[in-house]
Amino acid sequence: MSARRAFDYALVRAVHVPTGDAVTVGAVLSCRQAGFLDCALGETSEAAARLSLDPDLLARAVAAFETVARGGAGAGPIGRLPPSERFHFLTATRSTALQTLPVRTGLTDDPAAALARVAADLAGGSPGARNPRTRD
Repeated sequence: MSARRAFDYALVRAVHVPTGDAVTVGAVLSCRQAGFLDCALGETSEAAARLSLDPDLLARAVAAFETVARGGAGAGPIGRLPPSERFHFLTATRSTALQTLPVRTGLTDDPAAALARVAADLAGGSPGARNPRTRD
């Protein structure tokens, strides 16, 4: 039996900055003890349409977010940082079209399964689903 480890996660949302309207597009999860960092981000074209955002710009922002989360030389200087530092970079407060909600915690023996569960449960059933706290 694997030991349960603490993890941190945040929902990722597309935001129309002037109005504050938002649509959840996925989640990012870090388990420091396991050296794990990954994200589950869905299709963003519906979110872009609902929020009157440029779909290509939002898709590029999501791709950059995924690249940094997964790390490596192709992710630039931030991509070479340890997973926990990249997580804090990704979840830092910003006023852009792609934002994260406040970081929450949990326990798991399987970080990848926890990410899938968080993305499905908290994003309203699947990445790309509407956040229940979002204004219409």
